[in-house]
Amino acid sequence: MNTDRNSDLSTGRKADPHAEPSTAASTDLSTDLSTDRATDRHGGLDTDLLHRLLDVDPACGPVELLHRARGERHLPYLVLAALAREDVRMGAHARDELRRARDRVECYARVARDLADATGVRPIRDLPLAGYYPPDLPRPLAELSLVSPTEASLWQAVNRLVTDHPVESVEVTLLGERPRHTAVTLRWPAGDPLLDPWYQVRVATAALPGDLATVPVRPYLAADDHVECLIALAEEGLGRTFLAGDVIDVARLAGQPFEPVETAAVVAAYRLAPEAAALLDLAAEHVPLGALRDVRTVLEAEVAPELRRRTSAGTPPCHGTSPRHGTLLRRTVIRHQWDEALLLPAGDATLLLTPVADYLLGPEGTRPTDRERTAALAALHAWDATLPGSPDGAPCTGLSGPRHR
Repeated sequence: MNTDRNSDLSTGRKADPHAEPSTAASTDLSTDLSTDRATDRHGGLDTDLLHRLLDVDPACGPVELLHRARGERHLPYLVLAALAREDVRMGAHARDELRRARDRVECYARVARDLADATGVRPIRDLPLAGYYPPDLPRPLAELSLVSPTEASLWQAVNRLVTDHPVESVEVTLLGERPRHTAVTLRWPAGDPLLDPWYQVRVATAALPGDLATVPVRPYLAADDHVECLIALAEEGLGRTFLAGDVIDVARLAGQPFEPVETAAVVAAYRLAPEAAALLDLAAEHVPLGALRDVRTVLEAEVAPELRRRTSAGTPPCHGTSPRHGTLLRRTVIRHQWDEALLLPAGDATLLLTPVADYLLGPEGTRPTDRERTAALAALHAWDATLPGSPDGAPCTGLSGPRHR
């Protein structure tokens, strides 16, 4: 085994930039993993591949493979499923962990289907990728990512999630000014909140957030389903390292009918040629690329122009366009009559009043001081006093910040 090559995946590899809504996307939100595209005799997805990706000697046995997989939070579920398919002996605790992982996939599929029917939001990245996995090897789902055509439908989806699930954390981020995009992340406890990651649903009005510096927000993702999945995977490289799970995703996509010239052009149009090239180069070290091999060849001509464009774009975002994160001030009963959030100036601060909660806005990654928080709450109470007939006449309850990270 070439341990130098595989060690990139043990630690993660950063994508190196130096080496209108879709109607074509999949609308099958049941994602029961029994579709034709997922039943291709596993496509090489087995413990042999997992040993190579995680740089584990097969002689070390399944315990070491599972131990190494736990370095990537959700990959253990895929390892457990692969071991179960090969009839490796496992006890009740391992079987229960695998069952909960399957329940998680089914829950996300139900949520996506229900929200699509009720509000028009649709899933991108994780859940669509799950449709390319075989039924007995379900793709681990860290979160459910949804894109909304409008802010009104975003808040409709958030309202339903808060109503239907024991949501304990609602985080809001604003991107840009004109147009302004909104991203809301909701979390609630898993079946075993001590052992399993919490459920996490992200709803946004922009499909691809970019890096907010040289790669801008791209509101829409419109392509064939498998091309959208490739683009969404490449987008991940703007903010994190590529990992073993990403290589497996590429392996699952490799059998799809990618048209090389068209696919490369679409990837380049979304300004992701360097990340897509890096992802495919990494995957090629471990799995056959199939039709994606020709995509990578054509993509080469798009990498340098995109890097030059980013260099000319140059500087980080100015204050007015940098992300603004909402620090929770209070949760409210749902303001059903509201279909958008309200920005409320409060001295030097800005408050964000939404249909489900009120926030103090600030630069992402910062926390307000106690004095700033107290002043913001005072501004909220003053606003309440001027609007005795505010929507729903709803009382508000002060809550602490999110209890889960």
